[in-house]
Amino acid sequence: MKVRYIGDYYKVYLKRGEVYEAELVDGFYRIYDEDDEQDYGYDPRYFEIVEERRSHAAPSM
Repeated sequence: MKVRYIGDYYKVYLKRGEVYEAELVDGFYRIYDEDDEQDYGYDPRYFEIVEERRSHAAPSM
């Protein structure tokens, strides 16, 4: 899914208003940091969903 960071940018490396690719894991958004090649968990309260992943299931007939 894609999420937009709406929290305080000075607390983390994320930039306010920037859109990130994220995965919800154990109640946190996991976002990959390309600079140090790690992923980190962030509280979903500081994000808004921009785009949810769509299911790849075939439509039923």
